[in-house]
Amino acid sequence: MCTAATYETKDFYFGRTLDYEISYGDEIVITPRNYCFNFRNVGIINNHYAIIGMAHVVENYPLYYDAINEKGLGMAGLNFVGNAVYKEVDKYKYNIATFEFISWILCQCGTIEEAKEQLNLMNLTNPPFNEELPTPQLHWIIAGHGKSITVESTQTGINVYDNPVGILTNNPPFNEQMFNLNNYMALTTGQPQNNFCSKLPLHTYCRGMGALGLPGDLSSPSRFVRASFVKMNSICGDSEMESVNQFFHILGAVEQQKGCCNLGDGKYEITYYTSCCNTQKGIYYYTTYENHQISAVNMYHENLNCSRLIRYSPIKKEQIRFQN
Repeated sequence: MCTAATYETKDFYFGRTLDYEISYGDEIVITPRNYCFNFRNVGIINNHYAIIGMAHVVENYPLYYDAINEKGLGMAGLNFVGNAVYKEVDKYKYNIATFEFISWILCQCGTIEEAKEQLNLMNLTNPPFNEELPTPQLHWIIAGHGKSITVESTQTGINVYDNPVGILTNNPPFNEQMFNLNNYMALTTGQPQNNFCSKLPLHTYCRGMGALGLPGDLSSPSRFVRASFVKMNSICGDSEMESVNQFFHILGAVEQQKGCCNLGDGKYEITYYTSCCNTQKGIYYYTTYENHQISAVNMYHENLNCSRLIRYSPIKKEQIRFQN
């Protein structure tokens, strides 16, 4: 279970929480322009846009959870179990395995429009990366330059939705998540009026009562509503520090604490990491469950014309600044 979000001030920001019960050994990975992508059905691309994001590297291949490229386009995959359907190979289309999808789009698309063109030409297939890593059931958010779309591969094929809230969680399908927002149209950031009954002397007795009814549980539909409400009503200055700080506060509204989502057998879903990418500056900010201090990797501080992956382990140990 995860939540992805976009945010725009002077720059455009993109990121997500990764909520799960185990970690696969995630790293911040920069794929430089001359790294050789060997796509299983469409061959090799060895000159492309540079990419930075959080990935699990297997056999020197970056399996990205979320990433941005040097053109300012970002993409993330989130669980979509039970609704995701992938197809067999179609000889008339580019056949892309789900684990290749983020890399395929970000290595060659600089805008949402270019991503849509690729989506019209491709077919998502279902082979696993290897025997230890089964095919994930995902849907995706693609965002950049103030726009975002949601991509879902279901029984009816690849569905592409404009995403006006710039939020994605998990089930149900995106069009149902958007329709569900109608149920919360009465919420307000101000103090509510007495619409219950004019004959009763009802009154507010504390601040924030305009948001009574905003769901607070950890389910996907509730997180979609809560993240949308917080993001769409968020007010922030346009400096880098203000923007990054506010982005983490937005996703903080949906983070998961150990113990609250019990999966049985001693397993609990937690927010392993939260990311925030400045898509224009190529900076990948992140926090982890154990470390609330914001850390960052700047892709432009590296040699983006090399051919080897550049990898950073997340800083996980809590860092507390004593003032005395």
